Order: sequence, then C-alpha cells, then structure tokens
Amino acid sequence: MIELTIVIPVYNEEDLIVPLMKEIADVLGEDRERLEVLFVNDGSTDKTEHILDKLRERYPVVRVISFEKNAGQSAAMICGFRHAGGKYVVALDGDGQNDPRDIPRVVKLLEKYQVVCGIRARRRDSLPKRLGSKLARYVRQKVLRDSITDIGCSLKGFHRDVLEKLYFFDGAHRFIPILLEMEGCSVGQVEVNHRPRTLGVSKYTNLGRLSKTWLDLLGVYWIGKRRLNYQIKHILTNVERSDG
Repeated sequence: MIELTIVIPVYNEEDLIVPLMKEIADVLGEDRERLEVLFVNDGSTDKTEHILDKLRERYPVVRVISFEKNAGQSAAMICGFRHAGGKYVVALDGDGQNDPRDIPRVVKLLEKYQVVCGIRARRRDSLPKRLGSKLARYVRQKVLRDSITDIGCSLKGFHRDVLEKLYFFDGAHRFIPILLEMEGCSVGQVEVNHRPRTLGVSKYTNLGRLSKTWLDLLGVYWIGKRRLNYQIKHILTNVERSDG
C-alpha cells in the first residue's frame, strides 16, 4: 500500500499549480511506491486542466481527476478521499497558502492520532477574513462544543480508514474533523505556516461562506444530538462443547 496520498482540490489555479507541485516534490520526493499527489480539478475554466496534464507527465507521483463542471470544494475533496490509495491522507488547498514543508509534521502526528488539524498561527489573510473566522469559530464552538481550534485551515491529515466512517454532504469539508471527533476518533492539532496568496483570486468571501455554513452548522448539531450512543457491557453466547 502507498504510505501517503496528498489530496489537492483546485479550481482555476493555473498560476499556482506548478510551483506548488515543485515544493511538494522538494519536500516529499517523487517515489510513487510510497507517495501519490492527487489533484482534483473542480471543473476549471482556465488552463488548469492542461497544466495538470503536463504535471502528470513530469512527475510520476501525480494523479489527476477532472470534473465535467464545477461541483464545489466538498465534492472535489471527498472525491479525492474516495480515490486515495495511501494509508494516510493529507489535504491542502491549491492556492499556495498552505506550506508543503508542514506535511511531514502532520504525517508524523498521524502515527499517534487518527486525525490531525493544522492551526494557522500567523494567518496571512485580510483583517475582515480573520475577524469573520474568529466570529464563526466562537459561534461554532458554542453550538457544537468541539475542540478544533482552526477548522478553516485546509492542511489536515487523516487515517484513510476513518474517512470511511462518514456520510458526506455538500459543505462537509468544513466539518470533517468535528464529525470524526463525534465518532470517537483521536484528534491532534499542530501549528503550521500560513502564507499570503500571491497569485489568483480567492473563491470565498465572508458573506458567501456565511450563507452556506449556517445551515451546515445546524445539520452537524442535529447529527451530534441524534447520533446513536451506546456502550456494550458484555456479550453472552451459548458455546457448544465437544467431548472429543
């Protein structure tokens, strides 16, 4: 089995894919017996698909899945999870703000935890985005009582088998660590580097995220309240004994 799959959803990131892949190769190497880098092209309308084809020719570890049309980050990320071949799966954004040099630290922690979440210690986004995230975290933790410090950090690691526990839905990518924590998975957290976006355009605004996430938050709250919760004391069975 491959040791590690990197899942990278991308949408119209033609300027950032090549330098990101070069960084990943510099950090993790190009041994396809232990590594695969799975780009999920979410229906890009620029040159992303063409560039990914060239990357696949250049790097033996690269795999590419391309959607017919844009389906959203949840669909792209979860499609990547379902096609991952690695024992461990690490997700990161394709916008270059996650630092590939942090991936080995996440993988190391996966030896101890089933889920590892990055924490953007020095976040390099605009002030409105940072304030919006702080407010969203405050509300989310009041409602869900979860332990995740920075749910918005895309750099996360998972044991592949725990991802099979979940029923995914549109918007699920924001809540996967919380849903797995509800399932009893061990969760580790680590500070990671966060870089300013240098090229391309962000696909999210505070208002745009708010309009989608409030209903998702209520859905996750409902799941937490209604999930089955039981502990087996013991199981008694009748065992036939043979004298012979």
